[in-house]
Order: sequence, then structure tokens, then C-alpha cells
Amino acid sequence: MQVSVESVGNLERRMTFSLPVDRLETQVGGRLREIARGAKIKGFRPGKVPAKVIEQRFGQQVRAEVLDGLLREGFRNAVREQSLQIAGNPSIQPVEGSDELSYVATFEVVPEFGEIDVAKLNVIRHTAEVADSDIDAMIENLRLQRRTWNVVERAAAEGDAVELETWSQAGDDRVPAEGVERGATVVGSGAMFPAIESALVGLKAGEEKIAEIEFPAEWRLPQFAGRKVTVHLKATKVSEPVLPEVDTAFIKSFGVKSGDLDQFRSDIRANLERELKGALMTRLRREVGEQLIASYAEVEMPPRLVENEARNMAAQAAEQARRQGRQIGEIPADAHLGFMDAARKRVLVGLLVGEIARRNELKLDPARLNETLRLIASTYEEPQQVIDLYRNDAELMNSLQARVMEEQVIDWIAERAQHTEQSLAFSEAIRQ
Repeated sequence: MQVSVESVGNLERRMTFSLPVDRLETQVGGRLREIARGAKIKGFRPGKVPAKVIEQRFGQQVRAEVLDGLLREGFRNAVREQSLQIAGNPSIQPVEGSDELSYVATFEVVPEFGEIDVAKLNVIRHTAEVADSDIDAMIENLRLQRRTWNVVERAAAEGDAVELETWSQAGDDRVPAEGVERGATVVGSGAMFPAIESALVGLKAGEEKIAEIEFPAEWRLPQFAGRKVTVHLKATKVSEPVLPEVDTAFIKSFGVKSGDLDQFRSDIRANLERELKGALMTRLRREVGEQLIASYAEVEMPPRLVENEARNMAAQAAEQARRQGRQIGEIPADAHLGFMDAARKRVLVGLLVGEIARRNELKLDPARLNETLRLIASTYEEPQQVIDLYRNDAELMNSLQARVMEEQVIDWIAERAQHTEQSLAFSEAIRQ
């Protein structure tokens, strides 16, 4: 296969290569013959469908699939022959006017990092353990999730549920324009603006209050943002929480068939330890990433790769905002510009981690991959179904392999870097 490579920028390359026509035709013909042997087409006996009919019915699809496979293989071989380190995915287009299967691939390459000495890095490695008090706190949270409510006639206090009617005014701006808005909140939960929830304390059902509240400049209602607003509040119902006892029925409701308290606490500990492990890895990843960024900040990054990452980050931020209930219109074409710096850092760390793995011939640890998969599956009611799902879905498995490989490299770097340990409480360790 003839291959030529030219530089069109510091990190951008243009490669021209061609595919063997006879190999394409051979593979297409072979695949069509396989289909013919088992094809069931109305009017023909199985295995007796004319080749012309098979070609008409399946030829275009088969040719496209075979060509795509040959393109990927041809590009990989050309990259290997030229000893190139690719950054991101290539853009491959056919050469116009060519009678042969000739293509031009445009792509970016990994920058030259020079010597990568991880021993010069200074990393803080956080440690934490799950204490009995953390298990107690989790059980209390579970009780809160299963709480019921009893209507009371007393004044509302912290932790009570309050149903209310409100209307607010600042100057000529009134919300709603007419009447009142009805809602409900648990005092102290933060479901409403904190100052509004605080104003509910002491109100009985049927009582009213006027509160002067200053809203922040970024408040979701533009007419009230950064202004002092008169908020009219009326409590219509006050209810106090009733927490369930931690008895056999309560424990069984969380899947502990025996209803045994010790087993319940053991299961909670296992879940918290799994959560803690993930949180500590996230902290370590950030620690190592910050050190790598500081050490290689001057290295030029592939511009298209950085831009694509910035666009992905902008799209993810918009999607997260939608899930939080915020009104998001069409994403501006330049929305990614605000993410360029963060995207550059993310690309820098990703390329460095990959380069460290390549230079040190680090390989994916199958045992660690299986352990991670089992941990993921253990959070579901049918773990084996989740394991089977991953094993039968190439995209899911590739994503998991990439994650595990990254964690392996991060650990490898941290073990060889200069590091100090810092102990954290569980609640602090999982707070991101």
C-alpha cells in the first residue's frame, strides 16, 4: 500500500493512501456468497437465490460495510508503518477524480512531551475510612427518605413541611401578575430560597407574613435579580415528619431478606466503602492531573481535539442545566469558547496519561477490570444482567476499559511521584 504523509501544521498531518481494489471485490463477493447460502427471499428456495438478486438486495450494504472495515484497517496499518501517534479521530475522504480506492486522512498527532519524569511530581494522596458514625448517618438518611407526615396545628419549625401561598413585588414588578403561587417545602431543605424558608419558621396554618428579601444578582427571575423584594407568605398547612423505626420490616424493605440489623449495617458499610473508593480515586485523578498540567502547561495541544472537547463540555453543561429544570434555549455557536481552557487541560492530561502508558508499556489489568465491573453490577438488583450487558456491548465495555486503564496509570504515577498522605473524614472525602 502506497502511503504519503505531509505536515499541514505543527500537529496536523495529511495522509494519502490507497486500498487494493481486488481485496475489496474478493471480500464483498465472499460475504455475498455467505448471505446467499442462508438468505430467505420470497419466491426462491433457501440457498437457491440467484446471485444477481442477492447483489441487488444486499450488495450496496455489504460493499459499504467491507469498505469501512478496509478503511479502518488500512489507516491503522499506515499509521503503524509511519510510526505516528494519533490524537483524536481522523477525517477520511475519498480522493476526487481517482479511479482507484484512494483516500486522504486528515488528523492530529500527539505533541512531543520530551522526558516525562513522574518522580518530580508532588502529589497529595487522601485517605479515609468508613466509621460506625457514617453508617449511623446513612441509616438516618434512609429513615428520612421513608418518613411520613402528620398535620400539626403548632407553628412551623425546622424540618417541618409547609404548604404555602406566595406573591412577591419589587417596584412595579409582581410575580405572579395576579393571584398567588402555591407550593410546598421542607423548612431547611433548600428547596426554596433559604431566606424564604427561614421566614416560614413560626407560622401556623392560616397565618401570613411579609418578608423583605434580597435576591442575588444571578437569581433565576430577571425582574428580581439583585433587588430587595417584598415577599408575601401564607402558610396553608404545616406537617411534622414521622420517621420509621429501624425494625425488621424497615430493614427487609432495603433487600436484606433476613431483616438482621448487623447484616444491614454490613451492607451499608460495603456500599459506603465502594462510594469512598470512587471518591478517593476522583481526588487522586485531580491531584495528578493538576501536577501534570503545571509541569507541561507550555506544550502545544492539538487544536481540533481541544475544540471538539470544548464543544462536548458545552453540550454536557447545557444538558445538565436542562436536567436541573433550567430553561435552556438553543446553544450558541460560540458557547464552547468559554470551555476552551478547561478543555485544553483535559486534553493535556489525557494525552500525557496515554503517553505514559505507551512509554512504560502499561497494559490493562484484566483482574482490575473484572473487579470494577463487579462493583458496578453490585449496585443493581440483578448484577449478572449488568455484567452480561457490558460484555455484550462493545461500546460500554470499551468505555469501561478506558476508565480502568486511566485509573491504573494514575495509580502508577502516584506511586512513583513524591507524595504525602492526608487523612479525611468520610463525609469530607466524598464531598467533591
